[in-house]
Amino acid sequence: MKSFIVSGLLLALFAAAHGAWSAGAGRRVWIGTYTEGTRSKGIYTALFDEQTGVLSALAVAAETPNPSFLAIHPTGKYLYAVNETHDGSEHSGLVTAYAIDAGTGTLTELNHQSSRGADPCHLAIDATGRFLVVANYTAGNFAEFAIGTDGRLSPSIALLGHEGAGPDKERQEGPHAHDVVFSRDNRHLIAVDLGVDQVFVYTFEPASGAIKPAPQQSAATAPGAGPRHFAFHPDGESAFSINELNSTITSYRWNDRTGALVPGASVSTLPSNFHGTNSTAEIAVDAAGAFVYGSNRGHDSIAVFAVKPPGALSLVEHTPTGGKTPRSFAIDPTGRWLVAANQESSTLTVFRRDAASGRLTAAGAPVAAPTPVCVLFHP
Repeated sequence: MKSFIVSGLLLALFAAAHGAWSAGAGRRVWIGTYTEGTRSKGIYTALFDEQTGVLSALAVAAETPNPSFLAIHPTGKYLYAVNETHDGSEHSGLVTAYAIDAGTGTLTELNHQSSRGADPCHLAIDATGRFLVVANYTAGNFAEFAIGTDGRLSPSIALLGHEGAGPDKERQEGPHAHDVVFSRDNRHLIAVDLGVDQVFVYTFEPASGAIKPAPQQSAATAPGAGPRHFAFHPDGESAFSINELNSTITSYRWNDRTGALVPGASVSTLPSNFHGTNSTAEIAVDAAGAFVYGSNRGHDSIAVFAVKPPGALSLVEHTPTGGKTPRSFAIDPTGRWLVAANQESSTLTVFRRDAASGRLTAAGAPVAAPTPVCVLFHP
């Protein structure tokens, strides 16, 4: 695997963009992509002006295969990427650690480890910054790694697997791990499995990294729903999963003391008059806990819902993303902007977000980005 490589031209463009903005005006954004069969080279970076919503031209940050999901260490010094492949040792993908140059945004590879399963698609770092967990989609398992004080990854220290299948014979012939999320108090780990229609709950011990099944080991979705990504509400008592196969969002009641996760109502992410093919991808809750956002691939929109206590959702709008197949999106740390990654049209669309209504308004033309699948703001 190649370490960080940046062409002189792209570096010059990046430096010019950086120099044109006053200090503090640009927040760094990282873009994970698919490289196989595309023009993408790996991980890209840009600067985002939080006053105007202008996103600079992208520059290559690291050449690496299929870095489809990214995570930043709590210190802000290191970035981690899954390499969504299946040709490594034991037909596994990789997890790669990088050091971030705060001044230039360049990434220098520290090391990489086998993900211990084919096609890793998501990863999360605990609040202490000492442990990382990755979801291996095709293998249907979750692997844990220790993070050293220098940011490097240990070989996997634990492997968790599930069994079962769902009614969709093509997508649910077996387990398919798709998402890992640490609870807000860092005492539980949520592991979402699309293949078996289950959201698994584990206890997590921050001192040792030990992961064990919680007393209530999982919460089931509707058969064939295919849960994909999961997000906690800031109230610490609610949570939501976006379900890829039946285009819904399910609300949950959450007990952070016991780890009990109780599913409630589900709402469609689609307009009632839509009859095409669709699947969902990303979900996010705004910092105030007032709105939930979910992406539709097919309808090519962001569905916006208002949160009505206790955790029920009420549709606000469907906003077209201005591109094809919006896979991922992210709300910036100020809460004023949302950036969506349109995978198949190779663009990023910036939206201005109204904090009072939750509504999204496109803030200019889409920006070119090769096969984007993950958007990550530097904290």
